Amino acid sequence: MTTLTDRPHSESVVIRFAGDSGDGMQVTGAQFTMETALAGNDLATFPDFPAEIRAPAGTTFGVSAFQIQFSSSDIATPGDELDVLVAMNPAALKVNVRDLRVGGLVVADTGSFTDRNVTKAGFEKNPLEDETLMQYRVLKLDITKLTLDAVKGFGLGSKDAHRCRNMWALGLTLWMYGRDRQATITQINHKFAKKPEIAKANVAALNAGHAFGETAELGDIVPHVIPKAPLKPGQYRTVSGTDAVAWGLIAGARAAGIGRIVFGSYPITPASSILHTLASLKAYGVLTFQAEDEIAAICSAIGASFAGALGVTSSSGPGVALKTEALGLAIATELPLVLINSQRAGPSTGMPTKPEQSDLFQAVHGRNADSPLPVIAAATAGDCFDVAIEAVRLATKYMTPVILLSDAYLAAAAEPWLIPDPDMLPRFPVTLRTQSENFHPFVRDPQTLARAWAIPGTAELMHRIGGLEKAYDSGHISYDPENHQKMTELRAAKIAGIANDIPLQKVHLGGPRGRLAIVGWGSTFGAISQAVRQVRAQGQDVSHIHLRHLNPFPRNLGDLLKGFERVLVPEMNNGQLVQLLRAAYLVPAQGLNKVAGKPFKVSEIVRGIQTALES
Repeated sequence: MTTLTDRPHSESVVIRFAGDSGDGMQVTGAQFTMETALAGNDLATFPDFPAEIRAPAGTTFGVSAFQIQFSSSDIATPGDELDVLVAMNPAALKVNVRDLRVGGLVVADTGSFTDRNVTKAGFEKNPLEDETLMQYRVLKLDITKLTLDAVKGFGLGSKDAHRCRNMWALGLTLWMYGRDRQATITQINHKFAKKPEIAKANVAALNAGHAFGETAELGDIVPHVIPKAPLKPGQYRTVSGTDAVAWGLIAGARAAGIGRIVFGSYPITPASSILHTLASLKAYGVLTFQAEDEIAAICSAIGASFAGALGVTSSSGPGVALKTEALGLAIATELPLVLINSQRAGPSTGMPTKPEQSDLFQAVHGRNADSPLPVIAAATAGDCFDVAIEAVRLATKYMTPVILLSDAYLAAAAEPWLIPDPDMLPRFPVTLRTQSENFHPFVRDPQTLARAWAIPGTAELMHRIGGLEKAYDSGHISYDPENHQKMTELRAAKIAGIANDIPLQKVHLGGPRGRLAIVGWGSTFGAISQAVRQVRAQGQDVSHIHLRHLNPFPRNLGDLLKGFERVLVPEMNNGQLVQLLRAAYLVPAQGLNKVAGKPFKVSEIVRGIQTALES
């Protein structure tokens, strides 16, 4: 038996756990992630859910997967090619083996490779018994039988016993990379505290998988050590984009001095997880309301903002479309509101569990009339925290709805996050109107053009607001054409003026001038940054510019882009930011588009950069 010091070292490893949606692959990946974070590695994950709520078992469209890259150095993506694929059935192998590198390892549960399952997955023959996997290393284990043997003493029924297979596979992979098991054992015991036999069985399966790795002769399957990553000093935890958004909203409300967040939402994939997370944070002044539909959800948040709370709502593209009329109401009434759009592949229902960035046009322009509002986007899971704070700042300072763009990838992806010092977080206290002298509801701050925020019930500040046009100098309903022109221009000027209150655009990698700029937004950040770092190491004159503020753009962005001979814009859509940049700055930007329901691979962007440099 080798010790940890005897094991060969690797800089990084990419593992994907794959099986039926009921096989617990997300739980397996989450537990491996937690143990990896505790081991001190940098990491990035990509949970990949099936779109079907419960697809027929053994079919390819019911496959659920969880991918993690962990490393001794700084990484920003869950990895391109897999080093290890854990396939719990033939369908999981069929869907995922294409991403395994040549020479990579397949760990297959032979107990699930029955003739029926092989046929369901679309194989003509058992791929473990022919030449299908000849370019890979294959570890064929009857995980099903080994699991049943490990848990047979706990009196579980057949269904519950089979559900322990994922813990057996987890135990083996934890052994393969020197991960500890204690945090997982603690988690199992906590989760099944009221079902002690199930807890004991899962722990037994976990330990059995680990012991199998230690004692079995596995040929060239050699366990590896991934050294700790050189992280900045401080206290870390793994965080998903959903967690970070929720905590950022709370931090933003406290920074604004607002004691209550009212989150009105309607369940929709993949945005529902924000509702689930915020529902557990009642102690921090969060009130959650699950409405009967999308319109009621946003209207409840608008009403909360009118009453002096921070109104927040969330959805995905189809739900945002339903919220559009009420979003126009929030613009007309000029109330602070945060709308979080966790984008997904469309149109219509599309592929509801798959990521896309195709709601940018909807966010910037997708309303009737001239209805501008700020649009910002998060780049990483951890960045969701800062972007949520920024959304609250803009909403409360400028009395406007703000759209925060995330996507299905960021919502579920996890990474190590340095927990910030609460005393170092920004502060931007809101000033509520309390004086009645010269008051009307649309009297404005001369600097920001934001209207006064007067809370109903404040003495002598009774007022009304609504969707009908308002007179500029009184707030009364007005149908005067000249007044409507003035109010339309004023609302636009208020949003355009935000450009003076956001940072100048910086270059993330490379110089401010050069041959090629790669411009990205949202969750493409990791793949772009690693691709640009890779080609710059080869001596190429390439820079990376990543946008957080998408409306309005930073005021120096046009001049910055004009300093490059060419501009390439990778997006998970059919070319939306590239059109906005062309329209705003007349730069010859080109798109690099992917709408496959999966994030960019680093290699795909590298190829796009090389093509742009050669043309």
